[in-house]
Amino acid sequence: MPTEFAAEAMRHLRDGSMFQWYVIPLFAFVVYVYAVEIERKNWNLVFAGLAFWGMDWFNEIWNSLVFHFTNYAPVWGAPGKTAYLILIGLNIEISFMFAIAGIVFGKMLLPDKKQKILGIPNRIFLAVANSIFCVFVELLLNAVDALTWDYSWWDADSPFLIVIFGYLHFFLVSYWVHDMETVRKKVITVGAIFSVDIAAIIIFGFVLGWI
Repeated sequence: MPTEFAAEAMRHLRDGSMFQWYVIPLFAFVVYVYAVEIERKNWNLVFAGLAFWGMDWFNEIWNSLVFHFTNYAPVWGAPGKTAYLILIGLNIEISFMFAIAGIVFGKMLLPDKKQKILGIPNRIFLAVANSIFCVFVELLLNAVDALTWDYSWWDADSPFLIVIFGYLHFFLVSYWVHDMETVRKKVITVGAIFSVDIAAIIIFGFVLGWI
């Protein structure tokens, strides 16, 4: 039986009547961020941003599948107010945020990927530090029930699991794509990430109706 938070999220899932006009300027802002980097031909940040966003979609899909197979709760849910709830743990506002997060965090990278911070390669250091920061934000969101957790092993008492499985791989993949030597490699890698996402959405969403 679904938890109270899961049941609430399912009541809002893909309910078009919840649409709010602020979605349009948010979308325009995301487009603007990418347009600026494309204008500058800063392909490292463009593809780092897309990789980050694609990894989030992968996470959101398996999170939705957890709810389908348990009929209890997703690992995280987003039952709060939103203009549109895309998946049980992903609303339109979160998706737009993740769409530009990879670019924002990518701007923090040092030019030399071999340079160290406190004796740690800067890519690894920043991936861990930024993951911890993101989990801190999630703790605040969880405190007001905007982002909910129903499992004892994924909550404020177990933040390291959220750091590792909730964010760290986002940053590691995003930074990996950022540092690839050619645009072709970036395109192939990001294309592969989104191909998996799209295939999963088609199969588990449109065909099977599981998410």
